[in-house]
Amino acid sequence: MASSIAAEPLDHTLALLIEGYDFISERCRRHRRDVFSTRLLMQKTLCVRGKEAAELFYDDEKFRRKGAAPLRLQKTLFGRGGIQSQDGAEHKQRKALFLSIVAPERVQELSRIVEAECHAALNGWEKKRRVVLFDALEEVLCRAVCAWAGAPLQESEVALRTADFHHMIDGAGGIGPRHWRARKARARADAWMSKIVAKVRAQRLPCPEGSALHAIATYRDAKGKLLRPKIAAVEVLNVLRPTVAVARFAVFAALALHEHPQCRDKLRRGGDAYLELFVQEVRRYYPFFPFVAAKVRKSFEWQGQKFPKGRRVLLDLYGTNHDARDWQSPEIFRPERFGQWQSNLFDFIPQGGGDVRVTHRCPGEGITVEVMKTLVRFMTQSMRYDLPRQDLRYSLSRVPSLPKSGFVMSQMRALGKREMTSAEAGGNSLSL
Repeated sequence: MASSIAAEPLDHTLALLIEGYDFISERCRRHRRDVFSTRLLMQKTLCVRGKEAAELFYDDEKFRRKGAAPLRLQKTLFGRGGIQSQDGAEHKQRKALFLSIVAPERVQELSRIVEAECHAALNGWEKKRRVVLFDALEEVLCRAVCAWAGAPLQESEVALRTADFHHMIDGAGGIGPRHWRARKARARADAWMSKIVAKVRAQRLPCPEGSALHAIATYRDAKGKLLRPKIAAVEVLNVLRPTVAVARFAVFAALALHEHPQCRDKLRRGGDAYLELFVQEVRRYYPFFPFVAAKVRKSFEWQGQKFPKGRRVLLDLYGTNHDARDWQSPEIFRPERFGQWQSNLFDFIPQGGGDVRVTHRCPGEGITVEVMKTLVRFMTQSMRYDLPRQDLRYSLSRVPSLPKSGFVMSQMRALGKREMTSAEAGGNSLSL
């Protein structure tokens, strides 16, 4: 007889906000199970973790995405009516659109634009006493992805659009002021992009064929209908916003090189082969988003736990990427582990699991990896900087997490210029 072992009947929203990334895994360890029941936002919720749970979670016969994401996330991070809330044939068709946008040759073009924007930004960084890497990279990526996607971005609005993308991402796990800043940013971004889509469709705005903006603005569903302007705007933002979010992974990459200086030497010697391993370990080891949501499509039972139809389920991304059953010494940063790694599509899930062509795995994962490679290569091969005293700790209680200082750099200079010693700089000179 099935039972709800390890049930937690009380609402644990506050505990989730306090514990953040460890909320699900800690309780799974406590109960010695990969599933438990609780209440979050006064709604009955099942939480799962691990490779087997991920394989279960991405079974479309058992789960749907429509209505799964809390309304507060729809009004901040995702927007309403986008691909994240679709299921079945509609989702597969929309997914094909996104996969065409992120084809390998298009991703390589984005990487080239990111590199060019980095070099342009470095000219300005050299004139400043200090630069916060996180802030600087968000702007670099905002400029780059808008240029790549065909979205017009005037110099006068770069700061506003960068800030809006920042708040939409940062407010996803926030309450109070963080949440309301994200709501306002979402509304501004939706209005901005809706107007752009309308101009493209009216042929009042030149837009390169093959660009993300053109592809989405002219996309027609199975019935031959254009997306509603607001939904088309949401989908364009679903290309722009996640690319700006890569700045968080890039800052964790910088932190990894500081905490594990041997990796800098290996990057110089190992070239692109080691770069791939390093980037993947950053994505596994450091926190990005903690979990994803779905709803039970039809009732079933798993590991002695009933999954009633309509019940919301959260899959622990961070905990699965740190599961000692699949990752030897998961709390040790070791890029070499990916040299022998053979994915089954469900053990390494920083941006979701399963086959990206048919499941809800993020179609922009290739962008994340290639842009990270570009940024790490730029920071290790094209520039030097010093690292002043600062608080580089990050909290697993804060979602999404980030080193507290944002990674402050001083004495930035392009390689080829006179190198300063630690004594001359008056601090700890690091190469990144």
